[in-house]
Amino acid sequence: MKILSSIALFACFTNFGYSQSAKVNIQQDQKIDQLLEIYKSSLSNNEYYRIQVGFGDYVTAQNIKANVEVDFPDLLSKIDFDSPTYRVRVGKFTSKLDAERKFNEVRIKYPDAMLLKPKKSTK
Repeated sequence: MKILSSIALFACFTNFGYSQSAKVNIQQDQKIDQLLEIYKSSLSNNEYYRIQVGFGDYVTAQNIKANVEVDFPDLLSKIDFDSPTYRVRVGKFTSKLDAERKFNEVRIKYPDAMLLKPKKSTK
């Protein structure tokens, strides 16, 4: 038994004594950073499908927004001013399918809701 335990102890010490230590150096092309910046800027300029749940004066819009945040806490809600009214819009959907699914849920609680298509860019 002593021999077996001493062999196991010797194996552990030799394993730790000869373990490899390495330093990884990644060489990356400068164009990758440029591509990442372009990708980030394209995401920020991207247009989304939105759902408009109501509109009115500022106080009415705040009340609608508060109700929407209680009813749908997972949706981003925002008040947009479009003269002469304030419009409460929720969600940021990149695909029409996701937008329509959520729109059907929202429309049950807010029957006047409208699905807004992304604006076409004039760039």
